[in-house]
Amino acid sequence: MKYTQWNVADPCPEARERLEQAGLPVLLARVLAARGVRTAEQARRLLAPEREPLSDPLLMKDMDRAAERVRRAVTRREFVAVYGDYDVDGITSTCLLTEFLTSLGVRVVPYIPSRLTEGYGLNREAVAYLAGRGVTLLITVDCGITAVEEVAYAGELGMDVVVTDHHACKAELPDAAAVVDPHRPDCGYPFKGLAGVGVALKLAMAVAGPDRADGVLERYCDLAAVGTVADVMPMTGENRGIVSRGLAALNPPRRTGFRHLIDCAGLGDKPVTSVSVGYTLAPRLNASGRLGQAMRAAELLFTRNEDRARQLAQELCQLNRERQLIEGDIFQQCVRLLEQSPQQGAIVLAGENWHQGVVGIVASRLTERYNCPAFMICLEQGVGKGSCRSWGGVNLFELLNRCAPLLESFGGHALAAGFTVREENIPALAQSLQRLAAEELENGRSPALEADAVALPEELTLEAVDSLERLEPCGVENPRPVLVLKGARVQSLTQVGRGRHLKMRLESRGVGLDAIWFSADGAELGLYPGCRINVAFSPQVNEFRGVRSVKLQVMDLDLTQSRAQLEQGIYEKYRRGERLTAEEARFLLPERGDFVDLWRWLERQSAAAGVVEDTLARISRSVSRAAGQAEIPTRTRLCLEVMEERGLIDLSERTGRLQITLRRTEHKVDLEASVIIRRLRGMIGNGGQIER
Repeated sequence: MKYTQWNVADPCPEARERLEQAGLPVLLARVLAARGVRTAEQARRLLAPEREPLSDPLLMKDMDRAAERVRRAVTRREFVAVYGDYDVDGITSTCLLTEFLTSLGVRVVPYIPSRLTEGYGLNREAVAYLAGRGVTLLITVDCGITAVEEVAYAGELGMDVVVTDHHACKAELPDAAAVVDPHRPDCGYPFKGLAGVGVALKLAMAVAGPDRADGVLERYCDLAAVGTVADVMPMTGENRGIVSRGLAALNPPRRTGFRHLIDCAGLGDKPVTSVSVGYTLAPRLNASGRLGQAMRAAELLFTRNEDRARQLAQELCQLNRERQLIEGDIFQQCVRLLEQSPQQGAIVLAGENWHQGVVGIVASRLTERYNCPAFMICLEQGVGKGSCRSWGGVNLFELLNRCAPLLESFGGHALAAGFTVREENIPALAQSLQRLAAEELENGRSPALEADAVALPEELTLEAVDSLERLEPCGVENPRPVLVLKGARVQSLTQVGRGRHLKMRLESRGVGLDAIWFSADGAELGLYPGCRINVAFSPQVNEFRGVRSVKLQVMDLDLTQSRAQLEQGIYEKYRRGERLTAEEARFLLPERGDFVDLWRWLERQSAAAGVVEDTLARISRSVSRAAGQAEIPTRTRLCLEVMEERGLIDLSERTGRLQITLRRTEHKVDLEASVIIRRLRGMIGNGGQIER
């Protein structure tokens, strides 16, 4: 199992029934009820987020000052720089604010630093370069909240700075014309989960004013949606409204660059969802930044030229393929290192010649494989630049903050962060991070999989799974539905995607289901054709060559005992004298018909051979076939033991074979007086009354 435990939500049948009566499909109603939705009105608001109004941008601390400074730049025709990050959130933020300011007649230069030569955030060289070009107002997007020295340097060069960011704040804020970040301790903005592009959008809406704010949202919601999903922001509150509007603007895409990227990525006529943005579009946009060419992605989103957009989309797809090859090589190096020297609490690895742009993805894959936080450090000339990813709710920003004396710098979120460390401090840093992460996980922070409901295979129809799409947009805090299927049999296993992923064919209650588990290996998991599993999954509708079918995207699975193993385990527990649960006792307790069927079969066999001799499995199978009943060997064994106790048979066992001799009695035998029967009935309770 990938997770230490699975928590299946309370089904809340009363709420589910109310939602069904309001017209919601059964499976959707079950999921909503499990997530705390109790009324039709709550469901309406969740399922139609585009209708919910957004909060006033001016509720954000310093937004009034930021908007006023931008308006002054518009009035004075100043030269403005929009300075972003090289990830998708930063790229979309840069494009959004650059386009908006350009539409106001401002001369604007977008600037995204090279990940490989400049690193994250504001840097003095870039500030000096922009000042030298005559920039008088520098606006940061998706960065800048920790750039105290760089903002001060910009002031010395005669530039005002407006910081817009959404990352965690440190004690000291930059001395800027305005610092807009919902995570400021003194910011009372009601929703803290905005992405960097969400904050940039809010700035544009504030500058436009209340009368034109809706038009700004409508024009740039596609950029805001892609950046928000790519940065793995919570899909609650305002983000649901922003992303819902943006996904509508991507179906079909209005922006030339998005249209060609969608085609090049192979999405074709498929609907663009939060899943396809997160797993298909975002990696291709991110690849440019990871390989030091973020402005190519920005140009793709800016351009209106069809030929240029097609060319850039193809280049991004090629860069993504290169990124995958580099990432795969580093990941295999890390696996070999960890096989030689396993690590506890957290993974901390450092290496020369590792590509700085892809180690964050490698860290993500390591967390998935080893179930702990991962810290990857690229070494160059005695300095390490690190990227880390969380696991099990460990807050990376807090961990790095507690290790600050060992670091040159750090920043980021609870779930993903970056840092710089001197090479000589890495051993001490690794020791501290592993100890702190282990403490977090031991203090009840170990991960559990949260599932919405236990499902039956016949419930997973196309119509039912289609209805779950109404939960879009999905993401953090509003995940895709997770269901649990119990006792499914594995019919076949195949490694796909160059061996990275596991494709399975499952069978449950006569229903066949296709399943895929990404980044999993069937052999390592101990799976084999014929084994039975409990599987936690997100149901998806797969379309191939015009045929639509339900597919299970596996989140976790648990290799279960076979029915025979389970039955034998209950019997052995009984034989050891341990108290059974009521359900276990009910399972073992024979019915009167079980005794009748077995006795008739024994009479027929003994008439021909005298002594009946065979294995328990074959005896049980023969009796069940003759009676047309299910085969339960352990219950057959209990019947024989009761018959022996009450003097109906002589029973012995030799080398795995039972020898049974019938004894003729002159009087009627009361099987209910058996000590075995009375013991099992006592464990069931309620007077031992059994209904079958």
